[in-house]
Amino acid sequence: MPCYIRSMMAGFAATVVLSLLMLMKGAMGLMPELNPIAMLTDMAHTKMGMPASPMVGWVAHFVIGTVLWGILFKLLHSKLPGGTALVKGMSFSVLAWLMMMILPMPMAGAGLFGMKLGMMAPVMTLMMHLIWGAALGFVYSRLQADSSAAKAATD
Repeated sequence: MPCYIRSMMAGFAATVVLSLLMLMKGAMGLMPELNPIAMLTDMAHTKMGMPASPMVGWVAHFVIGTVLWGILFKLLHSKLPGGTALVKGMSFSVLAWLMMMILPMPMAGAGLFGMKLGMMAPVMTLMMHLIWGAALGFVYSRLQADSSAAKAATD
């Protein structure tokens, strides 16, 4: 399987983990004002004229997590700090979090680092991104190992 497909599969799996965390956060009533899906939906609607449907936000969320971050993780993997893919994934997640804090958060009206939502917004999103990064790195390493084992078996 091509390396970019593996990296996008890892991005997808990590985005599923992050999505489950977001749904659990919402179900517990924690920081309802911090809703990335609603933010993405609103941005797509107001800035691109897309329908104001949460499905638009969810699709954007998965495209960003799977394609953008999945491929970027593969491209930066060898340059990221850490000795294992799991640690590299967590290192990468800090980059993804930082990008979210300085680009989409202000665009969505939440301010730089989401500070208009309060101090918990950047802290909670960082924790969720670190878990996302751990999942990204873990799945990526497993897919790499499976690919290496399959290649060795055919040689």
